Amino acid sequence: MPIALKISKLCKIYDNKLSALKSIDLQVSQGDFFALLGSNGAGKTTAIGIICGLLNKTSGRIEVLGFDQDLQTNQVKKLIGLMPQEFNFNPFEPIEEILLNQAGYYGISRSKSKPNAEILLKKMQLWSKRFDMAKSLSGGMKRRLMLARALIHQPKILILDEPTAGVDVEIRHSMWAYLQTLNQQGMTIILTTHYLEEAESLCRNIAILNEGKVVEQTSMNKLLAKISQQTLILESLEVLPKQINVDFGIKILDENSFEITLESGLNLNLVMEKLSAQGVNISYVRSSKNRLETLFLNLTGKN
Repeated sequence: MPIALKISKLCKIYDNKLSALKSIDLQVSQGDFFALLGSNGAGKTTAIGIICGLLNKTSGRIEVLGFDQDLQTNQVKKLIGLMPQEFNFNPFEPIEEILLNQAGYYGISRSKSKPNAEILLKKMQLWSKRFDMAKSLSGGMKRRLMLARALIHQPKILILDEPTAGVDVEIRHSMWAYLQTLNQQGMTIILTTHYLEEAESLCRNIAILNEGKVVEQTSMNKLLAKISQQTLILESLEVLPKQINVDFGIKILDENSFEITLESGLNLNLVMEKLSAQGVNISYVRSSKNRLETLFLNLTGKN
């Protein structure tokens, strides 16, 4: 696969001698949906700031779609759209103007950016508010405005720093659906998030940062395969029998749900077959613990 982002030996030491990034290597393929995870202070925001040209690196090299960041700075900036964690737009500026002015930073005329602004605002369900001041928006609407602004110059790579922080479940899932559509259309997306189920649901590959170092970079499937056992909650629309005769452990939670642990030799298909033979019809299965969160804590030594 062609490479969208290549980071080599990237270091960042702040003036107070804090070493935020310690010679990290990172590679993201074109068209990937990539998770960059780490606890607070791990170096995620520093790495994003350097990639987007907002922070100066101490040493190392960054290539974006084959362009060297040091030698072709302007080309690199045009290729990247950033949705930062903090709201950093002018709250007294009309919503549409925020997008048009952002496009202007990239040399795009208002006449050319207006149709794209209309498309984005309609997708974000903000078109009816296009003349409203940004300060009047709810938190979820502000998040959607930030995403529209990151996309107004039609970048090839979208970087999202905690994109759904503070939004309700409905808005979060609608944003997930839109991001998946963008990715299916070929956009490379790099996501940082504290909602680990978000990374598990959306991303194909992952890197985990801890104390300025990459402690893991692999596919999401390979990372999750490292779990030796998984605890599941099974739910039925019917009241469960008082006794279920199967050869694996069951912990009854209430009259409609129970918990089981999948270990070696026991998979979900086999479990469902044995339960069906007992007249137990399962309508919903979910993990009792976030699998990615468990791995994250193990890899970063925080368990």
